[in-house]
Amino acid sequence: MFDVGEYIVHGRNGVCQVKEITHIDISGADKNQLYYTLVPVHSEDRKIFYPVDSDKVVMRSVISKEEAETIVNHMDNIEPMWIENEKQRENSYKEAISSADCQKLIGVIKALYERNRQRMAEGKRITFVDDRYLKEAKKNLFDEFAIALDIEQDEVEDYIMTHK
Repeated sequence: MFDVGEYIVHGRNGVCQVKEITHIDISGADKNQLYYTLVPVHSEDRKIFYPVDSDKVVMRSVISKEEAETIVNHMDNIEPMWIENEKQRENSYKEAISSADCQKLIGVIKALYERNRQRMAEGKRITFVDDRYLKEAKKNLFDEFAIALDIEQDEVEDYIMTHK
């Protein structure tokens, strides 16, 4: 069980802070069930109510500073998630982001940077789907690294580039 005030990763919602652990009075919700009230770090006007004992969505503590530094130091060894088939690629990106696994997020980001570089060299633009998954993967990774490294989210990319 997570504690109030703790930062956690909640599937595709990314990093959230646990604001409350309570029973909720919402139509259709089990009144005897305990719920986390989660607030995404960059959407403080949103609240997510998630059952404390559910395992349908990946929920875990934010990685430590040491874990983040290790991932950054070994980032060059993480393979891009390169998938030729467009449907399979989108499903794989969706699964990787839902897994909340930093290394999988990096694989998605690397693949999409390379794919976009190739498309631009051919005079093509980034596709809507690629752009959406790139933004989501970067947001989730950078939000978690920002918390772990105790830096601002907009400083994460520079941190990675100077420390890898």
